Amino acid sequence: MGISVRKLVVLGLVAPFMAACVKSSTYHKDLAQTRSMLADEKASRAAADSAQNADVAGVKTDVQGLKTDVQGLKSDLQNLRTEFGAKITALESAIQFDVPVNFAFNDAAVRDQDHAALDRFASVVNKYYPNAKITVEGFADPAGTKAYNLALSKKRATAVRDYLMGKGLPGDVLKTVGYGKSRLVVPAASKDDPGAEQNRRVTFVIETKSDNAVGTAKTTASVATPSPVAGN
Repeated sequence: MGISVRKLVVLGLVAPFMAACVKSSTYHKDLAQTRSMLADEKASRAAADSAQNADVAGVKTDVQGLKTDVQGLKSDLQNLRTEFGAKITALESAIQFDVPVNFAFNDAAVRDQDHAALDRFASVVNKYYPNAKITVEGFADPAGTKAYNLALSKKRATAVRDYLMGKGLPGDVLKTVGYGKSRLVVPAASKDDPGAEQNRRVTFVIETKSDNAVGTAKTTASVATPSPVAGN
């Protein structure tokens, strides 16, 4: 009995000590796991912050690049106006270019003196409106029949389209349409009349999307026009 009592006393003294050791071990283990989890979370946050900073830097770079492009576009459009007398109209989902490209009476050939203006227009399109749909609109003066002038204006638009293709614009984005003797710049002027040459012209309409440098749109002509002769 004495031995048993002594064993019980010893066990009673040792048990709390062992329990304390177990608790201490568990505590240190839990603490190590917590520290590891905190370290992992810190690393994850650091990686996320780094990625976010990189995204923000990328956005800033894109915005700066866009600002630069827009400034360049404004400058080039202004040069078209001052050097060639172009009229540029920004609308809702397209932009209309009235570049002075005119034709001799009863002729659809692109004149040598208009090459510089067409070259500059092609350069602007290639730089700022890649793959945008472009309509080349042809016109005629009032001399001749309605049917003849529709066909002639279509030939003029086609001749300009072919010239632009030679300057690097893809044919599948260029559409041609002939409006004949409608939308006259100088009413009733034909043949050798003053201002008649302005009626024998082409204009351009560039369809723009939200990702283009300029968002504009072609309006419907305010004057009555005949049905155009259209084609690709």
